[in-house]
Amino acid sequence: MKNKIIVGFAALLMVMSCKNDEKILTSLADYNASMETQGYHFGDKIELPKEVIDNAESIVISFGEKESTSLTVDPKYFTLGDNAVTFNIKTKGGETLYQDATINVYSKSPETAINYEVIAEYPHDPKNFVQGFQIEGNTIYESDGQHGSSKILKYNLGDTKPIASTTQPEEFFSEGSTIVRDKVYQLTWQNKKGFIYDKNTLVLQSEFPYPNVMGEGWGLTYDGKNLIASDGTKNLYFLDVKDPSKMVRFISVAGTNSVYEKLNELEYYKGFIYANVWQKPYILKINPANGEVVGKFDFSDIAKKNTKGEDDVLNGIAFKGDNMLVTGKNWPTIYEVAIK
Repeated sequence: MKNKIIVGFAALLMVMSCKNDEKILTSLADYNASMETQGYHFGDKIELPKEVIDNAESIVISFGEKESTSLTVDPKYFTLGDNAVTFNIKTKGGETLYQDATINVYSKSPETAINYEVIAEYPHDPKNFVQGFQIEGNTIYESDGQHGSSKILKYNLGDTKPIASTTQPEEFFSEGSTIVRDKVYQLTWQNKKGFIYDKNTLVLQSEFPYPNVMGEGWGLTYDGKNLIASDGTKNLYFLDVKDPSKMVRFISVAGTNSVYEKLNELEYYKGFIYANVWQKPYILKINPANGEVVGKFDFSDIAKKNTKGEDDVLNGIAFKGDNMLVTGKNWPTIYEVAIK
C-alpha cells in the first residue's frame, strides 16, 4: 500500500512538473511573439515573464555557436535586424527546456527623410540593365546584367556611346562594380566569382572568389580601405581589397522599425553607405560603423516615370560633387539631384 502511495505521489509530481514546464514555455512564447513586432534596441533588457524567471535556475541564449547568459541586447551577440536564437532554460525542477525565437533589433536613431530637387537629366541607354554605377570626372562606369548580355562599360555623362566595353561569357550575370584606384572590380550574381579590370581599357586582369559567407553577389562599393558588398540579405560585407575572398567584418542594416533586406547597388560617399533596396523606390543612407539607417530618399515620383514592371526598377547611385546621380535598369534617363 505504501509503495502505491509513493508511486501515485511521484506520478502527481510528474504531472505537476509537466504542467509547470508547459506554462513556462507558453508564457515565453507569448512574450517572444509580442516583442517580435515591437523589437529591441542595443542595451535593452530582455524582460522575461515572471513564470520563466521564478522557475528558472539558469537561462542561456544560443546564437548558433555563440552563447550568452546575459539578458541584455548586446551588440557582441546580436546584430541589427532579425536574430534567430534559442532560449535554453534549466528549471529548478531539473528539466531543460528549449524554445526558438526571433529577436528583432532596431536602430535607436530615427531615419530622416532626405529631400532633394532634380536639377538635370542626361540620356541613358535603355538597353542597359544597370547593376553597378559610378562616375569619375565626367566618365560613367557601368556594370550591366542579364545572362548573355552582361558587360562592363564606360561612357561620358551626356552621351550613351561606350568609350570602352568588355562582355562576359553567357554563363555570367554581372552585378555590382566599383572603382579602386586604377582598377574596376565587378561582382557576378550566382557564380561566386568577381572580376578585376584595368580602369582605362576595361581589359580583364584577374578574378577572385567570394568569401563563403556571401551567398550571392549584388552591390559593391569601396570606402577607401575595404570593398563593401551586398548579397541580397540585410548584411553588408567588408572585404579585404587585396584579397576579396577574405571578409574583414560585416554589418546588418535596420531602421527604427524596419529590417532592410535586398540591399542592392551601393555607393560610399563622405562617410556613409548609400544603398538601393531592390524593387523599392528608396535609397538608404547607412552608418557603416553599425548598420543604422540614418536617412532615406524616396524616389517614387522618378520611379513611376520609368518603372513599368518588376525588372526596370531604380538601381544606380553615383555622386557628382555633392549632387547625386540616380538611374535604373533599362531607364532612358540619368537624373542629377541636389540634396537639400
